[in-house]
Parts: sequence; C-alpha cells; structure tokens
Amino acid sequence: MSKCLSTYKPIKSLGFSAKALKHLFDGRRVSPFLDFEAPEFIYNNDFENNIRQISISGVQVKYSLQLEENTLKLTQVGGRYILKPIPVGRFQNLASAPENEHLTMQIASQIFGIETAPNTLIYFKNSEPAYLVKRFDVQADGTKWLQEDFSQIKQVSRQINGENYKYEGSYEEIAILIKKYCAAWTVEIERFFKLVLFNYLFSNGDAHLKNFSLIQTKFGDFRLSPAYDLLCTYLHTPNEPAMALDLFANDYYTDAYNSLGYFSYPDFLEFGTKIGIQTKRLERIIDDFTKKTDAVKLMITESFLDAEMKKMYFNQYQNRLSACLYKV
Repeated sequence: MSKCLSTYKPIKSLGFSAKALKHLFDGRRVSPFLDFEAPEFIYNNDFENNIRQISISGVQVKYSLQLEENTLKLTQVGGRYILKPIPVGRFQNLASAPENEHLTMQIASQIFGIETAPNTLIYFKNSEPAYLVKRFDVQADGTKWLQEDFSQIKQVSRQINGENYKYEGSYEEIAILIKKYCAAWTVEIERFFKLVLFNYLFSNGDAHLKNFSLIQTKFGDFRLSPAYDLLCTYLHTPNEPAMALDLFANDYYTDAYNSLGYFSYPDFLEFGTKIGIQTKRLERIIDDFTKKTDAVKLMITESFLDAEMKKMYFNQYQNRLSACLYKV
C-alpha cells in the first residue's frame, strides 16, 4: 500500500486518491511524476523565461503550471498551479521544504478546519520532490477573482517602505483592515484569529503582510482568502523571531509577555478580545487547538518528512503548545 501524495490516505499505488484528484485536478488522472526534470537539470531557457512571467512574493523560486489534458506543463501565462522545488540557499534542512509545507497545510485543513489552497507533493522526472498548490484566485474559465494581500491593502511597498516592507505592521492592524473591508467581518475575524494562532503553534515565523489576503466573492463582497504559504519555518531558520509581525499595534505587550518573554495563553486571549471576538468564543477556539495533539502527532508520523525532521517538527509544536496552555 502507498499513501496519497496529497491527503496521506492509503491507496494502492503511488499517486493521488480519487478525492485528491477531484480537488486538485477536476478529477483528471494526473501522474505523480512531472514530465520534466528538476531545475538544476534543465539546460534550456524554459525555467528562466517562466520565472520572469510570474510575480509571487517570497525568496523561493516558483514556477507557473497549467493542466493540458492530464499533464502539468510549464506556462508563462494563464497558469492555474504554482510549483515550488526544493529551495536553494543558506538555510537549514532545505531538502525537506516541500514535505514541510505540504504537512503544515494538511494539518491546518484536515485537523484544524482552516480553509487552505488545494495542495500536494509531486515529483520531477528524476524523483526529486516538489510542492504543488492550486491557485484559488483563478476561475475555471481562466479569469481571476480580485485579490489583494495586506501589503497592498495597507499601501506599503518596497519602493516606498524599503526591503522589509512586508514586515511593517501587526496582526492587530490586519484585523482592523478585515473589519473595515469585510461585510461579514465577525466570521472572517475568527478565521483570521485561528490562522494567527496556528502560525504561532506551528512556528511559521514568516507569516507577513503578503501571506494574508482578501479575495472577492461571486457576490462582490470580500472575505479572507484560503490560507497559503504555511510551513514550520523553525526547521529552516531556528533563530528567527516567533512571529513575523507584532501581535499588537503600537508596540504594545501584555503583562504576561513582559513577565515570561514569550507569547502565551493571556496574549492570545487579549488579542482576540481586542479584535472583536467574544470571550467565550475565544476560549472555545483556543481550547480546541489544545486538544488535537494526538491527531497532529499521527499526521506528522504519516507525512513524507524523514524521521529526524518529524521529531524536530513535533517537538517544536509541543514547545509552542505548552506556552499557549500556560495561563498566568
């Protein structure tokens, strides 16, 4: 027996379950292997031409793909998928990056009910893994839903604010903008709170302004987009700050943080209250996050990370979870 490259569910042979094929590829029987080699083995200009045509934030190289019949192909325009190979750089354990991002996205969706962009692992022709995500802003006819990330909404940019522009802000400020632009903000603010808490618990220290977006619905209003770019950055940059942005606006820190030196239960309770969530709802959401340890451990075990990375991933999750359980 094998495991589905998307859901980890048991299947007869390497590839995708029927549910994953429907979710990712509209039911088409797509091979778990791409029909081209990983970038370092390409000696033509296909990849270089492709990268100039796609504008997606982040330091990792990404490629645009489209589905032609049952085959994923590189494309310069009209791509419905984003492919992330193993990154090249000076960070740690980069060979595990595709499995890391895939696992974190699956934990978010399958265990915590966070809406995420459809995603899977896939392999190049030489069997090197890559992370594949289906774009949620592209409709079946190729037209796009209007989407803006919070650096655009907040009107900060590299040209005006410098190289670190996407880190100029706080999660409280994002919440204020959600309340301003989302008619059903009471629903969206809870979705946002869950995502902030998830990023902390799973040590995603790169959840910056561009990694949260609003997207237009078919009714013309706006909602928080599905989550994307979720991964445990601790595996690659263990010395980075616990969060990419400040939790609160105006350099505010709680008494609990000033006492302990790290974020804990009172911080998230106060944060949720400040952004407009009722206390009983907040307590229920936070408590729900503390009751899924067994399910998280099982999914980490079922993941495609190697044994050492699985251990690091789970230990770091336990460390953060212990902090969130601590009630001052």
